[in-house]
Amino acid sequence: MNKPHFQSLREELDHTTIQIADFLTREVTDAFTRSLEELRTSGQAKGLPIGSIAPDFTLNDHTGKTFTLSEEVVKGPVVLTFFRGSWCPYCNLELQAYQKQIDTITSLGAQLLTISPQSPAHSLTMQEKNELSFPLLCDTNNQVAEKYKLRFRLPDYLQDTYRSLDIDLKHFNSDDSWTLPIPATYILNNQGVIRSACLDPDYKKRMEPTEVLDILQTIT
Repeated sequence: MNKPHFQSLREELDHTTIQIADFLTREVTDAFTRSLEELRTSGQAKGLPIGSIAPDFTLNDHTGKTFTLSEEVVKGPVVLTFFRGSWCPYCNLELQAYQKQIDTITSLGAQLLTISPQSPAHSLTMQEKNELSFPLLCDTNNQVAEKYKLRFRLPDYLQDTYRSLDIDLKHFNSDDSWTLPIPATYILNNQGVIRSACLDPDYKKRMEPTEVLDILQTIT
């Protein structure tokens, strides 16, 4: 059976949601829905607004190479994407979609940096599986995500739900904090100012890479 042809990342994410729903129990879907509503109303993980100066950081990527944000933005605009991990099908689709646009991103004088709390080993596996050519930065314990006001802790009932799906964040992230970033994409100019921000507690929603290209064309 041929894979459906999708016009956008959003279409592919929606298709995946329908597929996943076929094998999730009502108890699991109710837990996910409950947690999203609680996160929306909690006041947590609201992210940084457009016009803010992006907090500086230094992180290693999946190969051990060090990146310092303040040193990268002076080279040109930076697309900064926070994702959850290799275990998340939506994150894999998002990064695959960026890979399709990476040549255009670099042709505009920009670069893409992606950040997750997962260990370098899992990031390396994800990079190899998806044939990604951009850095996957390792944010242990979501320390950088905290600076960007994206970090939240999964409630106990949701931790149990994840474990029932064989997703143990302690294994993937090499820490026992059970914290994640909400998925977010920031576009920074070469002064480190946030020119665009897209974030949503609903992990099924991501910024379209084509929208990123449109914004980059206005600031490069």
